[in-house]
Amino acid sequence: MLSRRTLLIGLLLAACAGGDAPEAASETELLGRLTLTGSSTVAPLAAEIARRFESRHPQVRVDVQTGGSSRGIRDAREGTADIGMASRGLEAAEQNGLLAHAIARDEIAVILHATNPVETLSDEQIKAIYLGEISRWSEIGGRDAPITVVNKASGRATLEVFVKHYGLDEKMIDADIVIGENEQGVKTVAGNPDAIGYVSVGSARYNAGEGVPIQILDRSGTGDEAADAIVRPLNLVTRSEVDALAQSFIDYSQSSEVHDLVRGLYFEPLTQVSAR
Repeated sequence: MLSRRTLLIGLLLAACAGGDAPEAASETELLGRLTLTGSSTVAPLAAEIARRFESRHPQVRVDVQTGGSSRGIRDAREGTADIGMASRGLEAAEQNGLLAHAIARDEIAVILHATNPVETLSDEQIKAIYLGEISRWSEIGGRDAPITVVNKASGRATLEVFVKHYGLDEKMIDADIVIGENEQGVKTVAGNPDAIGYVSVGSARYNAGEGVPIQILDRSGTGDEAADAIVRPLNLVTRSEVDALAQSFIDYSQSSEVHDLVRGLYFEPLTQVSAR
């Protein structure tokens, strides 16, 4: 783990009266620093949880850094982070020596510019766009303009879940722009009336609610957004054995005490969570 080890201090108080045996009480206080790295989808939620956790434990500091799910998983394994963040489940090859602790549920949203007249696309049409087989909006009921395809960078969990859902090979995607974090994807689509991209639904809903000119595409063709949702877990990743501070943070992140934070970022709380 990191060189700054977590300290768990028990303060014992004893009082004696006459010939009675000593009577002791204990109070536990958390001290130390945690470093979390990884998914840009999980990071905003982890940061909100960290602020509340720090307010309850004033001698704890939690540093949250992004860089993608692959980084989070790698850092957790190598011990360069106390906790990794991953917006997907662990692959079979990654599970040896690592645990994933689910803290919320997310979906992937396909987004367009708010002025794009196209309101719904089938999965087949979206797949064809990302393969370059459909290259103009006029081919699918939109204006006569070329489609700007925005894709996620390699190593991003959002990309991995997206290509798995559509049965794509990452190398097959014909992208015009490659982005990293969700906010970069939102800004790219908001700045280009002819762009299509995909990000965490939490990020999409938050930005749309703040007036950013994007729309979430109806992918079902029926108006039912839940008909074919691209769902994924949001996980904290650790080695099989963790110290007391990291475990306390994980337990708090999985508790009902942070469900308001989960909902506030447009994710879905998990009422029953377990390591995956």
